[in-house]
Amino acid sequence: MKTNNYTPQPIDTSDMQLPKELAPLLEAMAKNVHEIWAQGRIRQGWTYGKERDDAQKHHPCLVAYEDLPEKEKDFDRNTSVETLKLILKLGFKIEKA
Repeated sequence: MKTNNYTPQPIDTSDMQLPKELAPLLEAMAKNVHEIWAQGRIRQGWTYGKERDDAQKHHPCLVAYEDLPEKEKDFDRNTSVETLKLILKLGFKIEKA
């Protein structure tokens, strides 16, 4: 039997603070993260269901981002926050055109 010795080692971004002016970008990214996830699920044959059912491919989060519970939005926001913090930590600048 093969064992998995993988240990995730993300870059530490705990010292990074997002500027307030990135708040609209953060929310737009979070929404887009959800849209990409939902699009992938739908392509795999998943549909909306009040409860998640992997066998029937039903998922309660196959709704518009605005209709998600805050807990689910926070999951998408966290992904976006960490991505933005990494971009800044690596020395890139984010500017609105």
